[in-house]
Amino acid sequence: MDDIEILPVLGATVAGFVATAVYYGVLGGRLERLGSGATGPAPAWMMPVEVLRTLVVTAVVAALVALGGVEGWAAGALLGLVLWVGFPVVLLTGSVVHEKVPWRLAALHAGDWLLKLVLVSVVLSVWG
Repeated sequence: MDDIEILPVLGATVAGFVATAVYYGVLGGRLERLGSGATGPAPAWMMPVEVLRTLVVTAVVAALVALGGVEGWAAGALLGLVLWVGFPVVLLTGSVVHEKVPWRLAALHAGDWLLKLVLVSVVLSVWG
């Protein structure tokens, strides 16, 4: 894993964070209506937490890109899609089935994860 460079990881982290911010900025009203408990703008302390969460996800994807020799945008997009199905979709489905989370709320969050994982995977497979 000596192949992982910090600049692409940081760039993909910023891209993933910004994409999520725009996604929820556009769909924030829907999030409130679905009963997520989120109302109004996020508190200031939440931003560094979200950047750190995105950095962790990006670092894991970077390791998978390096280990798997994933190169090019198509392979990156496929990796992001596979990761999305294997993890957020499975976890969010469990929250709907076992914790009675409204499926529309889970679907909204699934859309964010799809966007983030595909974007981060593509950035890392092209730039990394």
